[in-house]
Amino acid sequence: MKLNYVEQSAAEPSREDSDSKPAAILMHGMFGSLSNLGNLARELSAEYRVIAVDLRNHGDSPHEDLMTIPLMAGDIIELMDDLGLPEAHLIGHSLGGKIAMQIAQTWPDRVRSLVVADIAPVNYPQSNSHVVDALNELQNSSIQNRKSADQILAGYIPDMATRGFILKNLQPDDRGGFSLKLNVRSIVANYSNSLVEAPDGPPFNGPCLFLKGELSAYIQDKHRPLISSLFPASELLVIEGAGHWLHAEKPKQFNSSVISFLNANR
Repeated sequence: MKLNYVEQSAAEPSREDSDSKPAAILMHGMFGSLSNLGNLARELSAEYRVIAVDLRNHGDSPHEDLMTIPLMAGDIIELMDDLGLPEAHLIGHSLGGKIAMQIAQTWPDRVRSLVVADIAPVNYPQSNSHVVDALNELQNSSIQNRKSADQILAGYIPDMATRGFILKNLQPDDRGGFSLKLNVRSIVANYSNSLVEAPDGPPFNGPCLFLKGELSAYIQDKHRPLISSLFPASELLVIEGAGHWLHAEKPKQFNSSVISFLNANR
């Protein structure tokens, strides 16, 4: 699948010089888009060739019924092949982190280093079913404006910040209203099975940083032995005062942690 992506790199004297920069691929989480890690992308672009992607069924990437972690990992490898990238630093948040881990376990020679933000290599119980229900209703509603969409979401999602995140997926449609960029039908069909599964494969021995939001339960103490066994060269860093959306809640700490790690593994 040909994913939508945006490439960022600070101005260089020539394209050849730009291409010589190490590549960093940024992968957003479930219900997100390539703009979610935009703050990090801007900071990285001074020293890295940054490629931010829309995962399949998200943003402006194609829609497809099949949606599994291995398939989505393969999408990233296809993009790397199209861009002529033999290897890259991979940074993924939540679902994007699962995909990044899957790439590292399946194609370790394509991964220079790995950053996994607030997710572990485990099967998770359904924790966002209320969001899926909200999206399903939104998809089947006539959306006239952002306010009416927010009112629908509020019946399922009390947190205003989460609703604001979901509403970033609205786009004008040809009927004068709004529709969702997300392929809600595919996400609903795959959410309870393939999308909650853990990445699978042998250990990845390259450098790896796990970033945990202090207030988030996605990475727990009981997960640490498995993380160490599958990613033996990994380190774990806790972002104080942050929850699952650590890149948005604590951007300064998040960005500096990622950049320091990548610079140490150039």
